[in-house]
Amino acid sequence: MILSDDRINHISHLILNGIKNDNMATLITDEAKVLKEIKTVIINELRLEEEIDRFVKRKLESYSKKIFEGSPEWEVLYKKFFGEESKKRR
Repeated sequence: MILSDDRINHISHLILNGIKNDNMATLITDEAKVLKEIKTVIINELRLEEEIDRFVKRKLESYSKKIFEGSPEWEVLYKKFFGEESKKRR
């Protein structure tokens, strides 16, 4: 995973504090449950992005014409396929 548990925890607290401070929502449960749910969402999104990344890289590697990672052509195709796959899975 790209982010450590400490970073996810920190981001979760920032999100919760932002929601509370901006009066974006009224909490109807305790903060610990809300923090746990925020962390779960972040972790699931990170895992999904990693899964899509692996899928797109495998797809690009399967081309008969070798496309080198980091090349302009690879970057364009990667962004295109990543966007398409993200739309499918979300």
